[in-house]
Amino acid sequence: MPLELGDPSGEFARVCEVLRSAGERAHVRVEEISPPSRLAPYAFAVSADVLASEQNIRQDEDIEELATGRLVLLFDPAAPPEWDGCYRMVSYIRAELETELGNDPMIGSVTWSWLTESLDDGECQYRHAGGTATRVLSESFGSLAGRPQSIDVELRASWTPIIPAPEAAAAHLHAWVRTLRTVAGVPPLPEGVTAMPGLRR
Repeated sequence: MPLELGDPSGEFARVCEVLRSAGERAHVRVEEISPPSRLAPYAFAVSADVLASEQNIRQDEDIEELATGRLVLLFDPAAPPEWDGCYRMVSYIRAELETELGNDPMIGSVTWSWLTESLDDGECQYRHAGGTATRVLSESFGSLAGRPQSIDVELRASWTPIIPAPEAAAAHLHAWVRTLRTVAGVPPLPEGVTAMPGLRR
């Protein structure tokens, strides 16, 4: 059942159909999820997990997730001034890093560059891209003190995609999935995108 809100013009519904058929990539499990209902009149969302084993993508067994994320496409025919367009992509990506990389001051800027490079390499048209990259340190205490320290990187980003035709939306989803794979360190990587040595495999 379609999860997007009703679209009188039919434009957004056609874009959603393109996105539904564009998400599969090696090592990546993409699933449609319920979109947020208060950010825009219409919304469509997917979640994605980069998995350690390609053969487990369609199996239920517990396997290691190298990275996880959510991508939401918002649509407002009124074209909010802050969007500078009718569409807005909102992204969240999270992956665990090896401990020695946690204090690297370049982690944030490199992670952001992976997204913009993926969009540019995919010939995506967009404007007003912005976001934050955050390092999250997790330490356990008390009865959980035996657990090792972990450091995650979180990338929150949004951009205004230019979608002159529904088919153009697929390029943005593909670029986002490439970014997710790159953050997870899953080879092979697209030309022009380099994995940082030491990312958790």
